[in-house]
Amino acid sequence: MEKQHNRGQDGAGITVVKTDVEPGYPFLHRIRSNATQPISDIFQRIGAEINELEKFNPDIKKHPGLMKGHISFMGELLLGHLRYGTQGKNNIEFCHPFIKRHTIPARNLVLAGNFNLVNTEELFSLVNIDPGEFQRQSDLAAMMEVIYHFLVKADESSPHQLDITAVLKKALTLFDGGFHVGGMTGNGIGFVFRDAHGIRPSYYYIDEEVIVAASERAAIRTAFNLGENEVKELMPGQALIVNEKAEPEIVQVLEPKERKACSFERIYFSRGSDEKIYRERIALGYHLSEQVLNAIDHDLKNTIFSFIPNTAEVAFYGLLKGMEDYLNKIKTERILSWGKDYDAGKLNEMINRRIRVEKIAIKDVKMRTFITEDAGRNEMVQHVYDITYGTVRAKQDTLVVIDDSIVRGTTLKESIIRMLARLKPKRIIVVSSSPQIRYPDCYGIDMSKMGDFIAFNAAIELMNERNKSECLKDLLERCKELQRNNQLQTENVVKQLYKQFTNEEISAKIAQLITPPDLGIPVQVIFQSIEKLHQSCPNNLGDWYFTGNYPTLGGNRVVNKAFMNFMEGKNVRGY
Repeated sequence: MEKQHNRGQDGAGITVVKTDVEPGYPFLHRIRSNATQPISDIFQRIGAEINELEKFNPDIKKHPGLMKGHISFMGELLLGHLRYGTQGKNNIEFCHPFIKRHTIPARNLVLAGNFNLVNTEELFSLVNIDPGEFQRQSDLAAMMEVIYHFLVKADESSPHQLDITAVLKKALTLFDGGFHVGGMTGNGIGFVFRDAHGIRPSYYYIDEEVIVAASERAAIRTAFNLGENEVKELMPGQALIVNEKAEPEIVQVLEPKERKACSFERIYFSRGSDEKIYRERIALGYHLSEQVLNAIDHDLKNTIFSFIPNTAEVAFYGLLKGMEDYLNKIKTERILSWGKDYDAGKLNEMINRRIRVEKIAIKDVKMRTFITEDAGRNEMVQHVYDITYGTVRAKQDTLVVIDDSIVRGTTLKESIIRMLARLKPKRIIVVSSSPQIRYPDCYGIDMSKMGDFIAFNAAIELMNERNKSECLKDLLERCKELQRNNQLQTENVVKQLYKQFTNEEISAKIAQLITPPDLGIPVQVIFQSIEKLHQSCPNNLGDWYFTGNYPTLGGNRVVNKAFMNFMEGKNVRGY
């Protein structure tokens, strides 16, 4: 769990199922925390129980069976989760795992996952449930009710042999979204399943002692000291099912569809210690080299390169490699052009030319500004970063800084650009290792309000400047027409908005929007291209937040609803 802490800053939870427990004794335990350090809080509480038991019996660790009977979280099946709140509140009740309890062991269900669903309202009606306020705010609560509905039916028809595969095949076809979910039943069945497009990442490892699954390959490798190829990917639509006898099986529970694994996982969200992700982030930076060189007129002598910590650091190394390759090429050409007309000093000066690199931005506080309460964002971001003084020659050096992505632009405008301007560079170039984020995500990395996207706001500004506001009204009417005919999911209407402008026009407007008034220093923004993104991350081609090409119909419904909300002045989520 600690090696996936990048995925959860809002809470954590652990559930255990004990097998072969005598009737009348507890077999299912859960502990959750939304403390400041939730993982530490949970394991301190578990450790306190063990320490208390050792006081009475110092030799207890020599007797595993006895320990199992006295320690709540010692059991055969364990499910842990780290909450990264995208929907609902950050109250402890929203921390996974969720539990449905029953006196019959097989009808106890535990679930936790990395996902969002876009059809929760329909799900409740499908199983004839009138959801309460809590259920309406939680995707997992909706998923829980549907799976539990089929679980109980299966147990009723075959009470001595629960067919969890049949349960999942019936339930999962009803879910529209991207998901990697783990679950357990009270009678000792464990399972993990992945959506049909492979949107959310899913990995597992099996040996004679353990069966483990997680959202990130590197977490499993580190925890169990494994080689790269020992950890397997759970493929789209598959489930890893472990029966009561601890026998694992990989089952195709959903018909696999076109692979659309989330590219934003690779750019930003996943831990960068995975060797494949590391190489991909290097490539993302490297593929920006040509654009950056053109932007600085190939003037490396008067340009300083840096990055906005922390997730952009690896892409920065890739960008640096691109600059070094270009500089080495120039060195070779210049030296060859001299013929025999050189001396040691001239040669030494040439071969010692370097790309100018400085640690400009410093992240003082571990604050998450990507998803947080809107009201506190502007004030928060002003205090997240500090600067290294004395690194830039005032009014002479161009400052190039790379970030992994630009979503809202708030941190850039309210903190980073102001901060960089204190160094008085000749100009500032902000480079994004991802393309322009134009559309909502609704499959687990929650970006659901159109007005939050700096690229969308740039397009709106351009529409207004060019007297095309009537076009916006036409797009709104088109959305309403689709909604009246129950066809909101059939097309992405917002694509028509972006077709009015080139990528360069939107980038230029973004640069204006993130530049504080009266800054007095030119600011330019460079974005990754879609083509180079796909070259960098060839196995993760899910790019709907950049292109609007959603893998499921629910995505079109979300983007159109988000646009309608914006046009009608509603500051609510698109689903």
